Amino acid sequence: MIETLKKIFGIGPSPDFATLVKQGAIILDVRTKGEYAGGHIRGSLNIAVDQLASSLDRLPDKTKPIITCCASGMRSGVAKSVLTAKGYSNVFNGGIWDRLQNKL
Repeated sequence: MIETLKKIFGIGPSPDFATLVKQGAIILDVRTKGEYAGGHIRGSLNIAVDQLASSLDRLPDKTKPIITCCASGMRSGVAKSVLTAKGYSNVFNGGIWDRLQNKL
């Protein structure tokens, strides 16, 4: 159970997010449009977590690295689970968007 929660929320050794972005990773901000408008990582894609499953056509390459982020890390963990369940193979939970921005 603990290992499953760690995987969902991205707890454990952190990947090198800057390298992933340099290699073409998509930063997926899963906050609402209003939250995103209040500040976001430049170049990130905004799809609210509750619209993610119906917006997968915006993420056609299931092997391309995707880094999810949000306001607290909770929705980004949910988004990672949704994407993984839909067959995306290279998804990372970046957690809180402004902390992620500092790692880039």
